[in-house]
Amino acid sequence: MLGSTHGTLTTDFRARVVACGEEPHASVVSLPTATRQGGLDVSGRPLQLAVPDLDRFFRPRSVAVVGASDAEGRPNAGITRQLIAWAERVGARLHPVHPARQTVFGLPCVASVAGLAGLDEPVDLAVLLVADPLPVVEELGEAKIPFAVAFASGFAETGEAGAVAQARLAAAVERSGVRLLGPNTNLNAFERFRDDLEGPAIALITQSGHQGRPLHTLQELGIRLSHWAPTGNEADLETADFLAYFAQRPEVGAIACYVEGLKDGRAFLLAADRAARAGVPVVAVKVGRTEAGAEAAASHTGKLTGADQVVDAAMRQFGVVRVDGLDELQDTAALLARARPPQAEGVAVYSISGGTGAHFADLATAAGLTLPALSTAKQDELHTWIPDYLNVANPIDNGGHPVGDWRGRKIIDAILADPSVGVLVCPITGPFPPMSDRLAQDLVDAAEATDKLVCVVWGSPVGTEDAYRTTLLGSSRVATFRTFANCVTAVKAYLDHHRFASGYRSPFDEAPRTPSPSFRKARGLMRPGRQLSEHAAKQLLRAYGIRVPREQLVTSAAGAVRAAGPVGYPVVMKASGPHLAHKTELGLVKVGLTSASQVRDAYRELTDIARFESVDLDGILVCQMIDRGVEMMVGVTHDPLFGPTVTVGLGGVLVEVLHDTAVRVPPFGEKEARDMLGELRGRALLAGVRGGAPVDVDALVEVVLRVQRMALELGDDLTELDINPLVVLGRGQGAVALDALAVCR
Repeated sequence: MLGSTHGTLTTDFRARVVACGEEPHASVVSLPTATRQGGLDVSGRPLQLAVPDLDRFFRPRSVAVVGASDAEGRPNAGITRQLIAWAERVGARLHPVHPARQTVFGLPCVASVAGLAGLDEPVDLAVLLVADPLPVVEELGEAKIPFAVAFASGFAETGEAGAVAQARLAAAVERSGVRLLGPNTNLNAFERFRDDLEGPAIALITQSGHQGRPLHTLQELGIRLSHWAPTGNEADLETADFLAYFAQRPEVGAIACYVEGLKDGRAFLLAADRAARAGVPVVAVKVGRTEAGAEAAASHTGKLTGADQVVDAAMRQFGVVRVDGLDELQDTAALLARARPPQAEGVAVYSISGGTGAHFADLATAAGLTLPALSTAKQDELHTWIPDYLNVANPIDNGGHPVGDWRGRKIIDAILADPSVGVLVCPITGPFPPMSDRLAQDLVDAAEATDKLVCVVWGSPVGTEDAYRTTLLGSSRVATFRTFANCVTAVKAYLDHHRFASGYRSPFDEAPRTPSPSFRKARGLMRPGRQLSEHAAKQLLRAYGIRVPREQLVTSAAGAVRAAGPVGYPVVMKASGPHLAHKTELGLVKVGLTSASQVRDAYRELTDIARFESVDLDGILVCQMIDRGVEMMVGVTHDPLFGPTVTVGLGGVLVEVLHDTAVRVPPFGEKEARDMLGELRGRALLAGVRGGAPVDVDALVEVVLRVQRMALELGDDLTELDINPLVVLGRGQGAVALDALAVCR
């Protein structure tokens, strides 16, 4: 059975819903307005996300610092000094606000937020250095200041009482019209970014400021950063807002995220969709893969982490690259930001050691990368410079000596010229001057002359070598890594991203806007607050065109005998009633009945068991017996973050034993439905094993898509749906739902 998840979809779409077709930076509209404009899907959820004009946050004309101080030794003084320096860098005027000071660090000070109205220029951003931001937020609304930052802690990260305080703050923010970053955030948005670096930049979003620090230091390796959004508790502005904004910035080549919990799963997907439409790669560390991680995240930011399988699937649907470590986040984001699209998907591994090449090739192949064997002609060409006894098929071993002279560059150019090669990886496990220095320079020179990706793994634990610090890191065209694993992860993400981006079609563009005729039929079958009987659940499936066996519901032994004839022997008889989930365990299923006497006896036995077990019946089902095919399950549950989700897996008892399932968040299309099947460990059963014939995969995909339509249209009214088993018959014969459970809200 599918586990029942009774959380409801978060509907925090305040001022962020926008009708399809509106431009970025569109005026923020309310949910009722969006409804009138047609910007919702069939279940009333947004199809696009309005993007706040965060230019005024990151590049304000003027900034107010509420609680500014120049009293030495006080925390506010250090923060004020840093904000003054930041304002100078971005060309903004800074206005201290303090009731008891005339000046702060020589700048004229106003006594209150209300005093800002007397300035000659509008204030775009207010930084709140106060313990309780609530009353100040209300004043900011009256002053028409669009953005604010609250550093104060003691909110949802502290527990129930803090969550109540944060809810009050969020309500005040909504009333005021101010967009708030925080609370429980920090100064990372106002960091110094190097302006001497070129090329596409990484924009950074972190819920924990400290976890973003390693990525900020990427600048020391020559990687450009453009923005840092430390979102904190996300009482208002959240990861999704910054993700959508960064996706439309021309200087941003990739977005790197550290996410502890998503405030609003739907908003995150809409933002990820915006990035996917723009072709901007998103790389994320998402905490919460384990129970311990989920608990720690909740204590830090007070967020729901969501069922990790659902989070993982939702991210993959929209092209978000999920990695586990901050080192992987750094390397993968840096590569995706800077590398040009691949010309081929083949990876060539080239090294001065056969052992090194074989080791890397094993890791790359295990990760799903393709290492094509070079053609005979190409191998003959390489043997012009490499001894004949060395392997040059791929991985390519040069034996060492050719890299020290003119042959080294010719070998690299020859490999890159092969049309099957899109990526060249050269692991250098340790410095061995002068060979390693010459090899590094040849790789840099070759990278400048090609559109193909050149990667180097510099394996030295020291990292102070000139070949590494100057030659490799000085190149904007070579992607340099320190570990084999990070290189493999990044290259896989690079190829996967461009494959995804080249064929991306937003599911929100194709999401149904109006209910189907099936919905009108199904609505009359729903029973609010009840679990439907098997018979009623199958009627719901029939309404959506999902095939069920021939069957009749009867209330007498004589009726059972009369029904068996048209149903056709042999028959199956089952008890049917609301709240009856595990019939087999109670002995309430009889199979293979071939005569009227067996049917009559089975009816009496089933009703006797039901009375003994105090089971409420609406009757006995006399069903067509279907015993050939692969048993699958398809179902719907509700995720607290993403709402309705669709699951497919091996059926019968295998779903409980093996947990071999794949999940998606609607809306999605046929490709995603087929990809779900491809993720199953037992997918070989669908193709036929041990002489078995292939089954009707097309019919299975159609059932998944029809169930998705049910999930979208019935929405929160359908708390749970479990079709198990769904027997998938031979090719062209369809799929039949033998049993079903449905729970209505």
